[in-house]
Amino acid sequence: MADAILLRNDAGGVATLTLNAPANFNALSDAMLAALAAELAALAVDASVRVVVLKAAGKAFCAGHDLKEMQAARAAPDGGAAYFADLFARCAAVMQALQALPQPVIAQVQGIATAAGCQLVASCDLAVAAAGTRFGVNGINIGLFCTTPMVALTRKIAPAVAFEMLTTGAFIDAARAREIGLINRVVDPEALEAETQALAQTLAAKLPAALRMGKAAFAAQAGLATPAAYACASAVMVDNLLLPDTAEGIAAFLEKRPPNWG
Repeated sequence: MADAILLRNDAGGVATLTLNAPANFNALSDAMLAALAAELAALAVDASVRVVVLKAAGKAFCAGHDLKEMQAARAAPDGGAAYFADLFARCAAVMQALQALPQPVIAQVQGIATAAGCQLVASCDLAVAAAGTRFGVNGINIGLFCTTPMVALTRKIAPAVAFEMLTTGAFIDAARAREIGLINRVVDPEALEAETQALAQTLAAKLPAALRMGKAAFAAQAGLATPAAYACASAVMVDNLLLPDTAEGIAAFLEKRPPNWG
């Protein structure tokens, strides 16, 4: 349905999810979070999908949480405490579901990605942004420190840089976002779709099992002490090497031919 809040299109092993609420800058409303949670759960068990692209309709990628919904919740007898706790638990689950997906996830970003919208970008594995895009965790400007976006942000970029963004509420541009490691590529706006899909197709052409094992290992070794990280990585390398398709890939390389992965 073209008017659905979240659209999905599959082509060539790439599933493209489109946040489709441009009138409110694709805010992470209750409905949007529910739609994302359901679609990510479906993707997690879909072996036909090799790569996921997360994009948005309209001028903005995502402006964060729906502040109108949050203000309305204050009318509850507890001042909204139960709703807020549930909201952030649901949001955290979506962010972690993105990271737990077996497939690599690429954010395709334009316009603005603020607060939980910036968190959404940081929770993806890769990101391509249009020149002119602005990123911020600017809740502090309305008296609300972006503590939940902080979790994803501090796991993506240097702590001092993240703290400056969190405390000043200042926006950074796409060039700066690439410089600090928040995103991978900056492209002309008119080339954003093509460049993102080209990157997705590059990944989709790789051995799916190797990509899935590699993404899981990348997360598992992060934060481990060096000896433990090597032990973790070595075990995955062994499992990867034992795959018949990996044996075929090595043989194809030695024989100077394309691998036959079916």
